[in-house]
Amino acid sequence: FPPRQIGPFMSEVLCLGFSDGTADKGIVLIRPEQKVPNGERLL
Repeated sequence: FPPRQIGPFMSEVLCLGFSDGTADKGIVLIRPEQKVPNGERLL
């Protein structure tokens, strides 16, 4: 995906996560448990 303007900043990063299911709507970020090659697809 191309970089995006978010307010005064250019974003070149995409963070993925899940709702933690609590009332305060916390977020749990997706992170690998082991190293994977750069550019691998998230399935």
